[in-house]
Amino acid sequence: MKITNVSYERLDLKLSEPYTIAYETISKAVNFILKIETDTLAIGYGCAAPDAVVTGESPQEVEQDIKDIIIPFLKGKNSFMSTEILHDLKPLLKRKSSALAMVDMALLDLVARKIDTPLYQFLGGYRHSIPTSITLGILPIEDTLRIAGDYVKEGFFILKIKGGLSVEEDIEKMIRLRDMFPSTQLRFDGNQGYTVKEAIAFFEGTKKVGIEIFEQPTKEGMDELLGQVTKNTGIPVMADESVKTLKDTFRLAQNERVDMVNIKLMKVGGIREAMHINSVSQSAGLEAMVGCIDECRLGISAGLHFALSRQNIKFADLDGHLDMIADPFKGLFKLDKGILYPSKAAGLGLIKD
Repeated sequence: MKITNVSYERLDLKLSEPYTIAYETISKAVNFILKIETDTLAIGYGCAAPDAVVTGESPQEVEQDIKDIIIPFLKGKNSFMSTEILHDLKPLLKRKSSALAMVDMALLDLVARKIDTPLYQFLGGYRHSIPTSITLGILPIEDTLRIAGDYVKEGFFILKIKGGLSVEEDIEKMIRLRDMFPSTQLRFDGNQGYTVKEAIAFFEGTKKVGIEIFEQPTKEGMDELLGQVTKNTGIPVMADESVKTLKDTFRLAQNERVDMVNIKLMKVGGIREAMHINSVSQSAGLEAMVGCIDECRLGISAGLHFALSRQNIKFADLDGHLDMIADPFKGLFKLDKGILYPSKAAGLGLIKD
């Protein structure tokens, strides 16, 4: 299939509820949608969600790369040679992860739509649905409890709580959440906000809570600190910001720094790179979660299809679309009582061209 035309759309999306994490408050997001057309009339779509902290990209850089590099590079290429395309494209992009993820998604969507198969089945297929957590940003305790109650009423049974600013308040928050919701699964994301001492103090103070996952308590780039937390706590410790490349995963696994990894397509460069990271994780006995950043439903759908295709993906945190106002994508998947189900449509589930 020869690529005959490539176009894009920029989405400036406001969030209905701004949220706070350990290092910033977020009220809006920019996504880019890439459309690849071929001489067979088959079409594929991909999404990029640049983020200065997570992907190291600005929207301006990604948009410029789309216009100056990606579009002219893709035209005329054989879309079936997608591995070669991505290999040759990568060094051309200065800041690359979400832009590469967008191209990767579009090429995979293209082929899966061509053969009229949902992407997760084209990728191998392991399950047909997966539960997702719903994330609460850093809020006062009473607000956290109130919003958590609303989510539980909606059917969510996995709550992921952001923290990292105050150990004492984080401990109290988790204890009160457990008292209020005894049967709900609780996960905690330190968002790089803790020292090792604080992380251990958090563990000691929440032993009775039964926290399922302790995500990225310490700063990225300081593997030894993350390893100290892993060795001195009884909660499975998950690397998030510390895992951006295949080399990161191998290094953390080789040195036994963590118990789990959070794979986000936008930060690692797409589904194919995510598959390599998951394979290294599985070989080292590290379970994986598919996470997200502020992505419209098209990006979330890609994360969902990847999660459904791999045995080692035990967890999902795919809720980045829920607060987006005017997300143009509908019907790609269903979220029912905290469980995500893909549509039966081909590729990423987009029916309308």
